Amino acid sequence: MTDPEFMDRAETLLKTIEVRCDRINEETDADLDTQRVGGMVTITFTNRSQIVINLQKPLHEIWMAAKTGGYHYRWLAGQWQDTKGQGEFFAALSRDASLQAGQDLNFSS
Repeated sequence: MTDPEFMDRAETLLKTIEVRCDRINEETDADLDTQRVGGMVTITFTNRSQIVINLQKPLHEIWMAAKTGGYHYRWLAGQWQDTKGQGEFFAALSRDASLQAGQDLNFSS
């Protein structure tokens, strides 16, 4: 993947996260606070825990830090897949956000 291809896909991912957080706030009482600074999105939950998603441009990876740990994702077969075979990005974000919010949150399409 070229640098511009990575940036296009990564930017789409970050925008999708922001849109889905807005949708969750409209449809639930989760009250997610989303802050974007450059290539990083921070989701803060009412209990003050956070999930941080950021771009690792030189590696062409997306990194996610949550209470359960840190995860790295690469674009494979049309999806952001965990580099250690732990699954797709939005499934992991849904799982970790649900744990941190204390309620079911769905980030998948």
